Amino acid sequence: MRDINRLKVVLVEKKRTSKWLAEQLGKDPATVSKWCTNTTQPSLEMLIQIAKHLGVTLDELVIKDLQNN
Repeated sequence: MRDINRLKVVLVEKKRTSKWLAEQLGKDPATVSKWCTNTTQPSLEMLIQIAKHLGVTLDELVIKDLQNN
């Protein structure tokens, strides 16, 4: 699967962990880990919640040019 989200990168930029994000969202840490590795993708609604918790825009979480990825 192609990398669709930049969640792992944004977490590092914001000095947060996937465990922290899982706690904020009430999700299993394994689920967030799968999002970070692009094994699975969060829903659009979940991406919006993630962006709010990290203080970023939705655009910052999504890789825009999938053809060059």
